[in-house]
This record gives sequence, structure tokens and C-alpha cells, in this order.
Amino acid sequence: MSDTTNTKTPSHTAYQVRDREGKKGFWTRIGSAWPHADGNGFNIQIDAVPLDGRIVLRVATEKKD
Repeated sequence: MSDTTNTKTPSHTAYQVRDREGKKGFWTRIGSAWPHADGNGFNIQIDAVPLDGRIVLRVATEKKD
């Protein structure tokens, strides 16, 4: 990966989402994404690869306590 990816704050966060019957899905953070300089794609860094569920990219936001 480029230095740009490692120095800028990611624009998106990657989550594994596992659906549970009759309950809200269980979300686990598994990585981050950064936009390409030309705006036509993303570099995605995944720290864990889920065996089930789905991967969801969401706009990164600051956590509020």
C-alpha cells in the first residue's frame, strides 16, 4: 500500500455483519477504506476475513461518548 493510505484518516470503515433471527445484526469492525486520489475507487485494508455474514462499508465517523 502507498504512504497516502497509511497517513490519512480512512473515509470508510468495513464491518462484518451477521444477521440474527429476530434480533438486530451483529456488527464487527474488520477494516478501513481510503478513496483513490482520482475519486474512482478505494484502497481497502481488511484485518479479518469473515467466513459468514456480509461485508458492509460505512462512512467513517468519530465515536461519540
